[in-house]
Amino acid sequence: LKIDSLFGEIELKRSYYRDRETGKYVSLLDQYLQFEGIKGFSPLVEEAAIELAVTSPSYRKASNTLETLLGYRVISHEAIRQHLLEVEAMQKERQPLTHPVLFIEVDGLYLKRQEKRIKGREEKIAAVHQGWEVNGKRVSLKEKRHYVHRGKEPFWEGLETFLMETFDYDPAGHRLVINGDGATWITSCRDYFQGRAFFTIDRFHVARDIRRLFRDHRRYRAMQKALAKYDGETLLIELNSAVGTLETEAKEERLEALIHQLEQYPEALGDYREWLKD
Repeated sequence: LKIDSLFGEIELKRSYYRDRETGKYVSLLDQYLQFEGIKGFSPLVEEAAIELAVTSPSYRKASNTLETLLGYRVISHEAIRQHLLEVEAMQKERQPLTHPVLFIEVDGLYLKRQEKRIKGREEKIAAVHQGWEVNGKRVSLKEKRHYVHRGKEPFWEGLETFLMETFDYDPAGHRLVINGDGATWITSCRDYFQGRAFFTIDRFHVARDIRRLFRDHRRYRAMQKALAKYDGETLLIELNSAVGTLETEAKEERLEALIHQLEQYPEALGDYREWLKD
């Protein structure tokens, strides 16, 4: 069986088992994944295509959006249309918000173009969810929705329009926790939302940068503790105290760049939960 996925075409070899009660042959993996196995594309492609078809002006636009995002044509507009006809009911109402806060993960995805002389470009993407739940070792996001920026308006303006169209979102009443790297278009959320949003710098990238610079440094452990405690002030003090102690000029330059970046928004190293309490 060959199916189209978000990572390209995948060939699967499945084992079938005979159901003793019905006499039918089934794939246990298909049942576990709740996958019918005959559509020609994965459940995630199916979900993305349906969502885009509902929010886009046409099936062709939905198909083209997926192609732009993934770099190859994963599903035709006719296949989207036929699949939508098979769906008995789709929820088109705005989603209710169970808490007065939405979480937003923002990143840029650089896409290369296969055509010659056509430059690639960065697609600005946001994942919006209402928190998470833990089931054993697995963590799943609640009511996750994706926003791919289109149009000429600023990113955050387009995203807030998306929030109002997708959720029962009230700009005056709800708060946003925004996570992303230090790209200018991401950190501009502070100016757009003012006190309605808390920008938190992506801690994975900060921890990675510190590890690369200070893995064998005597102050590395203190930096790790400060980051883990959401103590941005102490972390910046530790970073500044380490200036001039690294072994290469290249590392010193990277350290200065990291300090300059974090000093622009030291509050982003803090704990958003304390902000929500306030």
